[in-house]
Amino acid sequence: MKHTLNSPSSDVAGLYTLSLRMVIGWTYFSAFWRRLILENKLIPDEKGYIGEKFNHFLPNALGIKPIIEYLVTHPDALQRSMVIFTIIEAIVGFLIILGLFTRLMSIGIFSLALGILLGSGWLGTTCVDEWQIGVLGVAGGFVLFLSGSSSYSIDQYFIRKNKSFTHSKWFQWLGSGSLPVSNAKSFVLVGSVIIFGLTLYTNQYFHGGVWGNLHNKSVQPKIEISNFAHSDSDIQFQVYRTEGADVYGSFLIGIHVLDKNGNILKELSPTELSKLSKENIKNHYVAKVKPGKHSLVIPLGAKADIKINIDDIIQKSEIHTLKLVDISGIEWVKNIR
Repeated sequence: MKHTLNSPSSDVAGLYTLSLRMVIGWTYFSAFWRRLILENKLIPDEKGYIGEKFNHFLPNALGIKPIIEYLVTHPDALQRSMVIFTIIEAIVGFLIILGLFTRLMSIGIFSLALGILLGSGWLGTTCVDEWQIGVLGVAGGFVLFLSGSSSYSIDQYFIRKNKSFTHSKWFQWLGSGSLPVSNAKSFVLVGSVIIFGLTLYTNQYFHGGVWGNLHNKSVQPKIEISNFAHSDSDIQFQVYRTEGADVYGSFLIGIHVLDKNGNILKELSPTELSKLSKENIKNHYVAKVKPGKHSLVIPLGAKADIKINIDDIIQKSEIHTLKLVDISGIEWVKNIR
């Protein structure tokens, strides 16, 4: 025999989740509000462009890295995606606040939160912020799907007006009212266990939060050096910043070319790096390596080929190692040969 959550129970559940519905709705609608109303953050190459923030997710994203990399290497597609994503957040957030097609919007909440979790769950300098936002959004979306809306919602207004479509199966699945599931306890248990498993897995994957050593990849910058090539006149190499805070760049204040004994054959000072020609920097993504006021700035997720002149090195055969020096004192060393 088929059982459903009865109407009185769904009314109470929808009422009890009112604050959750309104708060979680605002968290998504406010993204649209911040990006387009208070400021316009959808313009490429402008300060605060959301596409660059999206680029920050790339180095340690889980499962969706190819999608992110495709978008950050195709700026037009990235901008369109950011506009579409922002509009979806606005619609989902606004309608969930109003309680219109609550269950359909809760699926949107669940999906958006899952995207945040997989893309940026590894970010957060103090309280693993993005991971918490992601897992709580996933759980909150599931709860709102179960409860639907009750009092103080447009769904409930339609139900009380006895609109014909509110008696249809599709409205029960996508709107509010009794949820037409055959075994409510099993449905809730399975969904909850899956979400709890996702929570534990991502907590461990991103932060080592279940067992082993805790780690936070947002604390200090890390730069990977690769793809060396050099001629008699220059050295070219690739830098890729994979860790560190997303709100500011790594500030490179020194590039040293060393021999095998660690002696400096050539050194670029902070002043020289701040004046490095853009022709010597080939960026791959929308987050760009570029000269700053006193250093070479490398944002999180940025990847670029850098070329430096070595005409002033007499014994080029002695070139052995490259060292990059961050303003924090961190150094990255890579053998050229």
